[in-house]
Amino acid sequence: ATGTGVFTLESPATNTNRTLTLPDEAGTILTTATAGVPIGGPAFSAYANSNQPLSANTTTKLLFQVEEFDTNSNFASSTFTPTVAGYYQINARMRVGSSPTNLEIYIYKNGSAYKQGNSVDTTSVGGAVNSIVYCNGSTDYIDIYGRFSSSQSVSGTQSATWVNGAMVRSAT
Repeated sequence: ATGTGVFTLESPATNTNRTLTLPDEAGTILTTATAGVPIGGPAFSAYANSNQPLSANTTTKLLFQVEEFDTNSNFASSTFTPTVAGYYQINARMRVGSSPTNLEIYIYKNGSAYKQGNSVDTTSVGGAVNSIVYCNGSTDYIDIYGRFSSSQSVSGTQSATWVNGAMVRSAT
């Protein structure tokens, strides 16, 4: 090596042997033991591939039939159930065929409304909701719900009605 920097290794506080393999890169090394760093945390993305009719003034769970990715197998039956405790960024969007009034989209946590979003475009045919949600890694689960003032069909296309999420910080 031609550098003059100092590299210091400290012995562990236990008698357990450890192996450290360093990448050929400069910078900070993060490990799964680094508090607050979600190395390899769960992430998913899914979308609706068929229209879903919704009754007027009825809050209804939205269905996402196609998984684009699910890194930890935590997304099933349109529900995200993370098995790693932490803080998750959850994003969802829905689109309908005509202009209803009072278009609402919700993040539900454990069966109850947690965060609400509303219409996001000038023609009132789309809604979105985004939030960071703490999940305990064992019993918490996330669903997406929609509600309209008139009977509508949620558009089932990859770009129109979707949900995704990823761990942004571990619980420790």
